[in-house]
Amino acid sequence: MLFEDTYRTIDKPTEGLFRDRGSKFIAFVYPITADSDIKPLLAQLRSEHPKANHHCWAMRLGIDRSVFRINDDGEPSGTAGRPILNTLLSRNITNVLVVVVRYFGGTLLGVPGLINAYRTATEEALNTVVIVEKMLNDIYTIQFDYQQMNDVMRIIKEDNLMLFDQQFDNTCMVKVGIRRMQVNQSIARFEKVTGAVIKLVG
Repeated sequence: MLFEDTYRTIDKPTEGLFRDRGSKFIAFVYPITADSDIKPLLAQLRSEHPKANHHCWAMRLGIDRSVFRINDDGEPSGTAGRPILNTLLSRNITNVLVVVVRYFGGTLLGVPGLINAYRTATEEALNTVVIVEKMLNDIYTIQFDYQQMNDVMRIIKEDNLMLFDQQFDNTCMVKVGIRRMQVNQSIARFEKVTGAVIKLVG
């Protein structure tokens, strides 16, 4: 398989609801870009739903399937976080956090019932999202002399690079995003610019 340099994610938060025998499962879906996004979102939901019995969640980050975390938050192991994550995997989306807030209705649902409830609540929320395809870019800074400005800007335009930042002084600097598939080609062009210093920053 060719290395993928695009990934599917969601453009904005959404929610979904599933009820079963008195229990209420509310799924909240958020786009995230880092592990550190999770804690504040969980804290916010806990303060908005203090009487809920469980705040179970799963997240997936990055374009391979290796970065994920699940949390059953007191539900029987494997009945909450795992079905939420499996739903994310089956939709092939990433950079997403799903938190399902459960209000217990007094009737035990059993393991199959819980798995179904957490999965269905997640699906209800994901059915309303807009899935967007994003490009995976490596971020580089290019430093160069002012005289080289036209050469550098021409490469950025012709290679269709994303320009994040630019500083034009005695020494000039641009920060660009280069699609992974074309990194070698674009960097080779920048290297031909006299005196250019190229650094990978992220």
